[in-house]
Amino acid sequence: MNREEFLKELEILKITPTERQLNQLEKFYEMLIKWNQVMNLTRITKKKEVYLKHFYDSLTIVRVVDLNNIKTLCDVGTGAGFPGIVLKIMYPNIQITLIDSLQKRINYLNEVIKELDLQGIETIHKRGEDYKGQYDVVVSRAVANIEKLVGYTMHLVSIDGIFIAMKANIEEELNDTVKEKLEKKYRITKIESFCLPLENSTRNLIVIKRK
Repeated sequence: MNREEFLKELEILKITPTERQLNQLEKFYEMLIKWNQVMNLTRITKKKEVYLKHFYDSLTIVRVVDLNNIKTLCDVGTGAGFPGIVLKIMYPNIQITLIDSLQKRINYLNEVIKELDLQGIETIHKRGEDYKGQYDVVVSRAVANIEKLVGYTMHLVSIDGIFIAMKANIEEELNDTVKEKLEKKYRITKIESFCLPLENSTRNLIVIKRK
């Protein structure tokens, strides 16, 4: 995904980045590659692939939530900063918390935040299940299977808030038995399925609320 393709697909998502935001994404890419040489952040390193599979993919959550009306968001198991850092760049209005269990990744994220001059964003060195807080939106991208994931995240969702699980193929892990088990405690309000542009790989956004 080159710059033109990226901007074209963002336009479909009704996102219009400023030049500063595009420069921040570019700087983020450079830092990701630099830090990836000394620690394991991502297997995806080609620029076109990072823009498609990390940057664009992170922003697809706008398919299920209007981020212009959100005050707080928590990214559980953020890893290399996806989707949290990308969301902060594009939606500076949101107060964002990044949670990760590995101190080395937290150090990297803090450097990214500093270099990109991002405000209203914090990092927490904890496992999701050990952290306490309340957020309008809690998001997690491919961290664990959906059944385990709700155990790591739902206590962080405010009464009127939502949890969004960002997943690839979910046929096996969200079968009827698992759905039935989850819906005893929670409500699955939406499953948005789509394909990434250009390569057509499957993506799913599973929106879950408290009962």
